[in-house]
Amino acid sequence: MPLPTGPDVRLPAPRLDEPARRGGAASPWPGRRALLPAGAPCWRRAVPAPSMEAGSVAAPATAPVLGEEGEGCAGLWELPVERCERRPECGRCSRPQKVCLCPFLPIHPLKVSACLYIIQHPAEESRVLRTVPLLAACLPPDKCKIVVGRRFSEDRYPELAAVCRSPNTLILYPGAEATNLEEIVVVSSSPSVMIIIDGTWSQAKDIFYKNPLFRLPKQVQIKTNISSQYVIRTQPTNTCLSTLECAAVALTIMEKNKNIQETILRPLQALCSFQLQHGAQIHHSKEHLLKNGLYDKPMPKNKRKLRRMELLVNNVKI
Repeated sequence: MPLPTGPDVRLPAPRLDEPARRGGAASPWPGRRALLPAGAPCWRRAVPAPSMEAGSVAAPATAPVLGEEGEGCAGLWELPVERCERRPECGRCSRPQKVCLCPFLPIHPLKVSACLYIIQHPAEESRVLRTVPLLAACLPPDKCKIVVGRRFSEDRYPELAAVCRSPNTLILYPGAEATNLEEIVVVSSSPSVMIIIDGTWSQAKDIFYKNPLFRLPKQVQIKTNISSQYVIRTQPTNTCLSTLECAAVALTIMEKNKNIQETILRPLQALCSFQLQHGAQIHHSKEHLLKNGLYDKPMPKNKRKLRRMELLVNNVKI
């Protein structure tokens, strides 16, 4: 409802002593929630009083004035705003041109018979130091397909649903029900499709268990004792591998060609080397930090997370 106006109308004065709601500043008008946090500078608009003389014209309203609490910040509003422009990226490796990794990629894409389906979490797509673009640059376009999302239904992803229902499809996800990939390859012929989930371990777990489609393929895991070379990101355990490393090991087993792993890992090694030369630090696994007393973050209050950390310290497979 519009407020009445006129020379005889007086609006109620703001009650500055009204208590703050939900930790915010006190509301100047009764019945309205304060939108500014406590201690924020107070803005007031100076409105001239209407002239009482006949035929007079009211003066224009003055610009907003800053309260006494925020006078020190008045000059900040006059500073120029600079737009942040992204550095030009290479079209093949998706890295900035100054640190292009194309010299470390194979001249021609690797010839493989197996096809990889990378199920990528949306948050992983925006990460700067992601490894999937390097993996895709090493393989032919029809042998490395990337699908971004969290939830996958048969109606929205009919092609992916058909792949999951194929008997020649495997999904790489460790667990009690998983079979070692080496045993699958020895018993049967080389599978044609491998599904790999790209994301943090919690994101991968969420995608795997909340999408019934991914429970259809045979679940496999990699039995290896090698440590991850992706040292610029923290891993849960010493034997956890990045998406690119998992794909390299899996393709090496499926194609029975050890040169594949060396070729795919070469750009990852160069990426980590560039980052370490420009100030990045080596990230040890959470398991290593806990065992050596170097874990400096607050311990979680969740009992399940505490139990998982105890298992890491006691060398129990989780």
